[in-house]
Amino acid sequence: MADQSKFNFLLQAALTGHRSLEWLPIFVARFSMGLFFCVSGYNKLFIVEKHEDLIKLMAKIGLPLPDLMALFLGSVEFFGGIFLMIGLLNTLCAIALTIAMIVAIITVEIDLIIPKGIGFFDWMSWFLYLPQVMYVIIFIWLMTTGPGRFSIDHIIVRKMVGDITQT
Repeated sequence: MADQSKFNFLLQAALTGHRSLEWLPIFVARFSMGLFFCVSGYNKLFIVEKHEDLIKLMAKIGLPLPDLMALFLGSVEFFGGIFLMIGLLNTLCAIALTIAMIVAIITVEIDLIIPKGIGFFDWMSWFLYLPQVMYVIIFIWLMTTGPGRFSIDHIIVRKMVGDITQT
């Protein structure tokens, strides 16, 4: 009978997943996205050449106050990334970074990366290949799942409301 229950567990995990393991992909996605954006924001804030390149790009695409916008974007990425890694204000950080990615898609990626004059399916192929699109999808997922049990947000909620069933 023990062999049958092991088989059933493995079958369920393979075909439909297993709720007891949900924390792992949530943590990996949250931490890796946070690390990526922390490093990206760090470069935009503290590496002079990268900061200057960002200001030039923002001026080129016509954003107002490119110096201020570069500082703002770098700060959102740097601090949002740190907060995501530790699981603090997960939803707010995911929203801020989603907005930043949507702005990047609209102002830079569509105009500068996707070739002009291509058909709908080719355009969609280029669009879905943009890394910012995947970032938005992951952030939406993190907004709906929450930061998981290995996060400061989870600790705060557990202290304020008591034991919670969120992963």
